[in-house]
Amino acid sequence: MRLTIPFGTRPEIVKLAPVVRAARRREWPTRLVFTGQHFDPALGEEFLRSLDMEPDARWTLPADPAAALGALLERAVEEVGAAGADAVLVLGDTMTVPVFCLAARRACVPVVHVEAGLRSFNETSMEEVNRRVAAATASLHLAPTALAAGFLRAEGVAAARIRVVGNTVVDVVRESGVKRVPVDARSGVLVTAHRASTVDSPSRLAALVELLVRVEALASSDVALGPVVFPVHPRTRDRLTAAGLLDRLTAAGIEVTPPLPYREMLTAVASARVVVTDSGGLQEEAAWFGVPVVVLRRSTPRWEGVAARSSELVGLDGDAVLAAVARFGGAAELKRVDALECPYGDGFAAERVVSAIAEAAAAGLLEFREPDFVGRPVPPGEAGGTPWA
Repeated sequence: MRLTIPFGTRPEIVKLAPVVRAARRREWPTRLVFTGQHFDPALGEEFLRSLDMEPDARWTLPADPAAALGALLERAVEEVGAAGADAVLVLGDTMTVPVFCLAARRACVPVVHVEAGLRSFNETSMEEVNRRVAAATASLHLAPTALAAGFLRAEGVAAARIRVVGNTVVDVVRESGVKRVPVDARSGVLVTAHRASTVDSPSRLAALVELLVRVEALASSDVALGPVVFPVHPRTRDRLTAAGLLDRLTAAGIEVTPPLPYREMLTAVASARVVVTDSGGLQEEAAWFGVPVVVLRRSTPRWEGVAARSSELVGLDGDAVLAAVARFGGAAELKRVDALECPYGDGFAAERVVSAIAEAAAAGLLEFREPDFVGRPVPPGEAGGTPWA
């Protein structure tokens, strides 16, 4: 099984690494294409080296977003046409995903979508659009959870094309060797924020800063909570610096650091009493360590944590953030969350991914066939009507 595997951001590098290793254990040829969406070395090169994901092709995209999108599509069409792959394997919801999905379908190369079925139901989210493009074009949908699989079936994806495999980020966390920290030994509030919806709007950025200052004041008054640590994403640092707000954080006593190497970040997550973040991946990683998460968003594709009450959606409402941090940081809630099973997987998803690909190929699910409706009835639409009714 010859796979072309494109990726362009830090989360894709992390989550695809165990899949690449599992494919190579089967001696499947894998062609890795780094599309360069994350051009900052701290978010790209370090992860490529540390996770053994050296790409076969490395792209540099134009700085202008429209030009970058055009270049992505043009190069993806060329790549898929030249690679001769049996399938293109994509993960998640970055712009790399729909571009390669469209390029693959144009060349009649099947798409395998890993982390399929996540839905935030947020109409303003480009990631939601990207996920739905993948759902419309993939031949095999590898969902991390039963809930995600249910979302796909509700959208009309055939059950035969869906497999529940777990989330591969849990494989990475399990393999990292970072251990769960006993509740009584945890300290500190770990903060991250990087999403455009959080940091690109001046008013929302200012609201973020003020609520973090309030979190620091709460932590200072509660010895058990410990320090507030904020590893700052380059995008966020640029926005804070331009707005003159970075000094406001440091003056309040918040420990502002550069982005942490991945294993150090996992250690920080495992050691924290509470994580405050707008990241999707951190919701999954924290769940493995039994650490509660305060989510700085009003919707999330990771509903499993919300259902288990190990994470809470609060948006940028300062009062709600403070209440959630105070509650989750208490001993009783920490122990309750620590006792929960991780809802995102058991750390062995990658082998299920490659097994599902092999089974799908054997069953003919990775082949394209033109339908023949000559002399047959019009396909029924919803409730027996015609598709265009």
